[in-house]
Parts: sequence; C-alpha cells; structure tokens
Amino acid sequence: MRALLLLPLVCLLACRSSSSGGANDAELMAQVREKLAARDAKLQAYQLEGTQTEGDTASAGFTFAYRAPQKMRGTVSAPQARQVWWDGKHLYEQVEATKQFTTFTSQVSAEKLSAFLTEIFTPFVPDGFRAPLLLRSAKAKRTTGLPQAKEAVELSMGLEGEAGGGVEVTYVLRWPTLDFLAKKTRAPDGTRAEVRMEEEHCDASLGLCVPRKLTRWLGDAKQGETVLSKVDLKGSLPNDAFTPATPDGYSVQTRTLVDSEAQESGPKPPSGG
Repeated sequence: MRALLLLPLVCLLACRSSSSGGANDAELMAQVREKLAARDAKLQAYQLEGTQTEGDTASAGFTFAYRAPQKMRGTVSAPQARQVWWDGKHLYEQVEATKQFTTFTSQVSAEKLSAFLTEIFTPFVPDGFRAPLLLRSAKAKRTTGLPQAKEAVELSMGLEGEAGGGVEVTYVLRWPTLDFLAKKTRAPDGTRAEVRMEEEHCDASLGLCVPRKLTRWLGDAKQGETVLSKVDLKGSLPNDAFTPATPDGYSVQTRTLVDSEAQESGPKPPSGG
C-alpha cells in the first residue's frame, strides 16, 4: 500500500442529472472555476490530524499543516516515521529510523518543482481541502437527488497522455459551495472506483464544509478510509513552523534537486504498509 496516498478509487452514485448544453455549459464551467478559486482563497491556513487505513493493515497516523502561499508540513507515523517541510525555498526531510535529516535546495524549473512538491505533499492532503486540478477538457453539469446535497455539480474529464491511460475522472461537488462529495474514476476496461465523503466538518463563518471521514471503494468492495480527528481551518501558523531546526543526534546532509534527477534525488512520497 502507499500510505496516505489517496488512491482515485470510485464507484457509481445513483442520481438524476440534467445538462443544458452549449453556451450554458461553458457558463457553468466558468462559474465553477471562479467559485473554486474563491473557496481556495478562504483556506489560507489549516491543520489536520488523522489516520488512514488500507484493507486489513494497521492505521497510519498523519498530520498536515498549510499556510498560503505554499508553505507545508507533513508527518506520518507508519510504516516509517518521517517528516517533510517546504518553507517556500527549501525542502526538508527527517527520517527517524535512520536518524537522517536532509535539506534540499532546488535548481529545478518552476514547473517541475511544482509537480515534484505536489507528488510529495498530495498524499498528506485528503480530497476536499484543495480545489481539483481541472484540465481544459473538463466538462460541468448540474445534478440533483443526492443524499448529501439537494444540488451538486459533476466535473468530468479524461486524463491526458500515456500516464492517463484513458481513465475518466468525475468530481461531485455540492452546489454552490463546491464542498467535496465524491471522486469517481472509470478505467477503459470498465473498472470503477470511488472516494466518498462520509462525514464532514462545516464552518459557518467560512461558508464551506470539508471532509472529516472519507472511504475508498473499488467496485462494491471497501478498500480503506481516512478519518480526521482534528480539523482547524483558521489556525495561525508562524513562518518557523515550516523551517525546522536541525535535530540533535541526526546525520545531516544537503542535496540539490535538478531537472533530470528530481524524482531520484528528492524524498519519496510516504509509502509502504
């Protein structure tokens, strides 16, 4: 298992859908992008604590902290206790088992650095806390009749390139707040999977809700779940929360990320289990 990596597992939700087509679809898509940007702007700083379970394996505890713009800290307890930080300039990794502390400086292009940081930190961030990355091919349609929302919007797109493998992804978000309800995937061979919001934390002052419990499904079989024990959407996080001090008793090294070796030379996303 890839600990803390929220696999795109999805299956079908029964619902009634409607689509007006043409210019109305384009208008709806524009509204969605605008509302997603406004929603992200409300989440300037937050802290999460929780556990993730895959199948019959033991739960892995994790924490995540974020402060705009792009300061992040993640910790995971299993299968190997480790911490990673990004302070806007440097990436840090601390591995308890090997007593190793590494500072990474970057000579990576901005585009590749963004992709690299996304791979490192996305496993710590449950669906619903960041706006989904919408491709140009994304299409939107309104839907009703869901148990979690009177009205919702479905955002569907096919993943591009060889890495996409022809997989179709559909996000289901409550309208008009765009709270996460589900993420569904369908592979070319018909395999369907889903991430479902089961419980949520709502903040009236921010006017939004985020998941507190997510379950992951492959067909009709439950694969795992993520449960948050702490959700703080308005905590104050100082700069030094993202620039760690060198711990006593650790081996210290500095490495450099370069375009051709970023994936090989940098820390890997949490894995194992």
